[in-house]
Amino acid sequence: MPAITIIGAQWGDEGKGKATDLLGEHVDYVVKFNGGNNAGHTVVIRQEDGTSEKYALHLLPSGILTAGVTPVIGNGVVVDLAVLFEELTGLEARGVDISKLKLSASAHVIADYNRQLDKVTERFLGSRKIGTTGRGIGPTYADKVNRIGIRVQDLFDESILRGKVEGALELKNQLLSKVYNRRGFTVDAVVEDLLSYADRIAPMVCDTGLLLNQALDRGETVLLEGGQATLLDVDHGTYPFVTSSNATSGGACTGSGIPPTRIDRVVAIVKAYTTRVGEGPFPTELFDASGDYLRDNGHEFGTTTGRPRRCGWYDAVIARYAARVNGVTDFVLTKLDVLDGLEEIPVCVAYDVDGVRHDEMPVNQSDFHHAKPIFEMLPGWKEDISGARSFADLPANAQAYVKYVEEISGAPMSVIGVGPARDETVIINSLT
Repeated sequence: MPAITIIGAQWGDEGKGKATDLLGEHVDYVVKFNGGNNAGHTVVIRQEDGTSEKYALHLLPSGILTAGVTPVIGNGVVVDLAVLFEELTGLEARGVDISKLKLSASAHVIADYNRQLDKVTERFLGSRKIGTTGRGIGPTYADKVNRIGIRVQDLFDESILRGKVEGALELKNQLLSKVYNRRGFTVDAVVEDLLSYADRIAPMVCDTGLLLNQALDRGETVLLEGGQATLLDVDHGTYPFVTSSNATSGGACTGSGIPPTRIDRVVAIVKAYTTRVGEGPFPTELFDASGDYLRDNGHEFGTTTGRPRRCGWYDAVIARYAARVNGVTDFVLTKLDVLDGLEEIPVCVAYDVDGVRHDEMPVNQSDFHHAKPIFEMLPGWKEDISGARSFADLPANAQAYVKYVEEISGAPMSVIGVGPARDETVIINSLT
């Protein structure tokens, strides 16, 4: 059975958790393949008695909430072990089975000095700051590329671990003390902290690449879940205002150990409008009452940081770019219900850069920074669409909105989210 990849088509926060949870009942493995606890998924599950349970996940794959699914943290993830066990303890207290979680032996571990460097570097940059979460993600990926990183498997050999920490601190303590005027770290303290997790993670650590390929050989289904999103990809995003990993579909292969020939479907999640958190250009960003409307109606505050999200109208240029870069086979359009009540809805179809029309993403960062959206205006609808369960249930103007953005976005809209709960969904084409 082939693998399915889920990625974000914008700047993150599109609702990937809901899409993953929706697919979770039809898959055997759900894999987080990039990022760390610098992004969050909010999953709302409606109970049999009509009440809803909300789960905020940061490091764990959303599939951990689905019975029968094996959740996997792949080699492309950077792991804060304290956060990992905090999340696991919280889920266990709410009755979630966490016993099946698997963790790649090759995943890199976030050390205390990575977190400290992340925070002081961002402050040092001042007005040129990137807008990181300060959780040590970037410095840990930098250590990985510089070949001085610490991997999960190192925690099971104290001599190897100590040697790696000593090598890393020779540089980092100099940087902390002489550049940032901060106190350095001792080798003993860092080693002791990391070793304290060794026995607890041992039962879940394995060669996850082998595990997943063997599952595919048996005809089982593997779902690869990306953190962040296309425009935050370190290679294909709005650099330098990006994350430190590959959040596009190509990252699903390198971050999991599954070859591209086994991936059959690439599902991209796109909001019915656009948001982003942190710094960087945002052509359709709103600074008026319309932006407040989207933020308030969409509850647009970061799952991980709590920061208010920047809001803007739907950007088809970005959607087309995501479709091309990722090889998108299906879009999942989320939060259509947030647009309920609007008289008319602008959709960005192209950019104007110094009088020149761009139907595709400008190649230069400067051009994208100066891009002005070219809008088409669509009629809105006044009805509450949260009860819709088929495309025909949607008001005529809502149907027209979906058909229009599908036509100009480069791939079919196979699923539409009309509310936060799992069942508040319109399925046009099955994703499994």
